[in-house]
Amino acid sequence: MKIAVVTGSSGLIGSEAVKFLAKKGMKIVGIDNDMRRYFFGDEASTAWNTEVLKKEISGFEHNEIDIRDRDALDKVFSQYNTDIDLIVHTASQPSHDWAAKEPFTDFTINANGTLNLLEMTRKYCPNSVFIFTSTNKVYGDLPNLLPLVELETRWEIEEDHPFFKGIDETMSIDQSKHSLFGASKVAADIVVQEYGRYFGMKTVSFRGGCLTGPNHSGAQLHGFLAYLMKCCVTGDQYTVFGYKAKQVRDNIHSSDLVDAFYAYYKEPRIAEVYNIGGGRGNSCSMLEAISLCEEVSGRKLDYEYVEQNRIGDHIWYISDLGKFENHYPQWRQNYSLKDTIVQIYENNVDRW
Repeated sequence: MKIAVVTGSSGLIGSEAVKFLAKKGMKIVGIDNDMRRYFFGDEASTAWNTEVLKKEISGFEHNEIDIRDRDALDKVFSQYNTDIDLIVHTASQPSHDWAAKEPFTDFTINANGTLNLLEMTRKYCPNSVFIFTSTNKVYGDLPNLLPLVELETRWEIEEDHPFFKGIDETMSIDQSKHSLFGASKVAADIVVQEYGRYFGMKTVSFRGGCLTGPNHSGAQLHGFLAYLMKCCVTGDQYTVFGYKAKQVRDNIHSSDLVDAFYAYYKEPRIAEVYNIGGGRGNSCSMLEAISLCEEVSGRKLDYEYVEQNRIGDHIWYISDLGKFENHYPQWRQNYSLKDTIVQIYENNVDRW
């Protein structure tokens, strides 16, 4: 039986990968130590999802390991060795706001932790496929220099601009403000590519837009759609930071992202990089997202607007999916933005 190691296995993307790959007949070795509780508080804990996976996924092996702990990782990788066919690395410190509080924690998790996993892969299973969940924050705030136009509910770009369909992989990652989180993810992104180029390993960095879905333990500093809907349901106040609440994001359902992972796994390439998100069709501004969440939940959101935007935050970001779609034409998104928001609501309203 082929083995998949999934880091961050109790998080949004990790747990989606666990369920998906188990259905494909793989044995899943999960690595997760619920750092979200440390980052964002008890309400953001993924412990509930760990218990769900243990109950629902036959043969699922949960390891409470910090990816900074090389000795603990060595025990897992040495145990399964060349039987490991796939590594899906989703564990991270995910918030650019939080990173400034503890830069060493952020960097050692995102950069050093990724290096640890790459080295374990090279040491024990160099022919396996290594999939890294990177971020559009590697581009820093360069997207904010695009010639944006203010519309009634969103910032937008002219239709004749080369990036109207979305930002592609040709955008530079240099000469911009990334936030410390963005910098630590740049380091990880580059080292993933380097292990591919230098050692000939099958590595890929998926630079995600907004990754979302019903299993997101949304918190104020991360997981904006899930947290937005949660505030609609509970009546908690939501805070919008800057840009007149017209900042735009493209949103991809965790299931569609994992489908993209699997497409790459079946036909891997060396040191590849893809921008991945919902694309233009699944984009929305903050104002538009609020309206959708209010419509689906049937409740008004209590929110305050703060003029100061988050450092290094994007005003407008939509992913151009063209490169990935060209390499993997069989891949399709199955969830619209509205579908995703409805599912977030229906799967969590009782728990909230």
